[in-house]
Amino acid sequence: MKFPYGICDFQKIITEDYFYVDRTDQIPRIEEAGKQLLFLRPRRFGKSLLLSMLENYYDLRQADQFETLFGHLAIGKNPTPIHNKYLVMKWDFSMIDPQGDVQNIKMALHSHINDCIDGFSGYYAEFLNRPIKINPTNAISSFQSLLNAVRLSSHRLYLLVDEYDNFANEVMMSRRKNKYQENKDKEDRYESLLYGEGALKTLFKAVKAGAAGWGVDRVFITGVSPVVLSDMTSGYNVAENIYLEPQFNGLCGFYESEIRDAITTIVETCELPSEQVSEVGAMMRAVYNGYAFTLTPKAYVYNPTLALYFLKKFQSQCQYPNEILDSNLAMDRGKLQYISRLPGGSQLILNLIAAEQPFSIPKLSTRFGVEDVLRTTKDVTFMASLLYYFGILTLGGRTAFAETCLNIPNQVVKGLYLERIRETLLPEAEHWTQTAQAAKLLYGNGDMQPLCDFIQSHYLKVYDNRDYRWANELTIKTLFLSLLYNDRLYIMDSEGELERAYADLILIVRPDMRGYTLFDILIEFKYVSLKKVGLSGDQVSKMSLAELKKLPPVKKKWDEALVGLSKYEAVLHKKYDPALKLKSFVVGAVGLDRIIWEEKAS
Repeated sequence: MKFPYGICDFQKIITEDYFYVDRTDQIPRIEEAGKQLLFLRPRRFGKSLLLSMLENYYDLRQADQFETLFGHLAIGKNPTPIHNKYLVMKWDFSMIDPQGDVQNIKMALHSHINDCIDGFSGYYAEFLNRPIKINPTNAISSFQSLLNAVRLSSHRLYLLVDEYDNFANEVMMSRRKNKYQENKDKEDRYESLLYGEGALKTLFKAVKAGAAGWGVDRVFITGVSPVVLSDMTSGYNVAENIYLEPQFNGLCGFYESEIRDAITTIVETCELPSEQVSEVGAMMRAVYNGYAFTLTPKAYVYNPTLALYFLKKFQSQCQYPNEILDSNLAMDRGKLQYISRLPGGSQLILNLIAAEQPFSIPKLSTRFGVEDVLRTTKDVTFMASLLYYFGILTLGGRTAFAETCLNIPNQVVKGLYLERIRETLLPEAEHWTQTAQAAKLLYGNGDMQPLCDFIQSHYLKVYDNRDYRWANELTIKTLFLSLLYNDRLYIMDSEGELERAYADLILIVRPDMRGYTLFDILIEFKYVSLKKVGLSGDQVSKMSLAELKKLPPVKKKWDEALVGLSKYEAVLHKKYDPALKLKSFVVGAVGLDRIIWEEKAS
């Protein structure tokens, strides 16, 4: 198979026989949903390929290619009456440079629209009865000239807008050393695009007018968040939002069965043992699956870019890629950094990782604008909603009180959170070197002591007295998680289900890493407050490990943990034997003053 990693040209994918998951069966539903639609998905989630598919389906100049492009697909067997009936124009706002001052951004916007109109004019010249006049300094005027030409033809316009919010989001999230100047510049640049007669607002007002009998028949807009449309208000208030509709949950992304079919083909081509289909499937499920874009999903979907990255590497090498996270998603780190810089943002990230119960908000924010982003206090609902739109949280149903649950979708995304926590609490690069060495000693030698020593001497110093009342075993587990996450060597499962019981942390060596000197790791975490033991932090610091373990509250929790480990070990050996090389530990904290641990005897 040829995997179209990084390719979003539908015609190229079909004519050059690339791997393609058919979503053309959704075209009738898209037509029925409305004539001006807004569809949101995280970046690198297949939106551009979706638009390319629609472009080829509706373009009247592609009519003679219909059978070649669509004949073997679902829509080719029962096409809608309006296929290949439109003049199609596409705007791609990801191509607009967000840097520079207000005037530079306006010029970049107008230049892009004019370039698109110029291309449209040449491509459809034989179908237009009058020339389109390009105004080099005013793309709105150029667009109006295009609409006049379309109205005088026997056809209508289908406008596709890709990443409509891209450069506006980049403007908002850019940073400057001077905080005041940063916010002032952002406000000036963003307001010039959207407020009053701002360039972007004026452009979409022209689109709205064009759809009112001036030649625009259909509009399909993609983006990441609704923030820009929230600020357009009357500029463009006619788009119907379809991004949370259950029938479009899988419009972009791959389903489990589709991934499994691809894995099966690769395993057969590489002449690998058939049992590797399940093995590879389990790994991909853990790291790439888990996205839901409706509160009532029938199935979760995979991130398509990450899945294609893995499948392409797996096929070319007949083994897993070393790096599970595709470097093209590095920008997602920037989104987490942006949230962590907001008041309360770092605490929200910590809470999401440490949450014992499903994280919930009253409802997902669907209308927020620059006032919310730049000026007003950001509450948890606002920040969590942004994380959802960025693809760093996903929908997880409702609570008993009809609140919206949000989950971290998979281990790749969880790794981004843990990386951000580590960078926030341990900003010094020398600490990363120390923790990497301590983690290696655990992975390769089963030696927990260096890691515990580092956490006690460095990590716990980050906390102050006010944290005592909130501290629990989840606090300690989060610290260890942030230092032990390593998707190059392990599949990590926090609170992994083992026959209806839950282990705190399981590190299972990746199947392709079994040949190296690595232990599988199982850890149970326990926390006992200073109040429970009736001692001060200074007293606890001076006690030996043996003395601490004899304290009744500590001993009670310790015995519980050892019993739990025995149960989890039996299930893990049953599941992974004979490959499993298991080291099991109890790790505890007494207050935020002492880390204690014990390796369970085999």
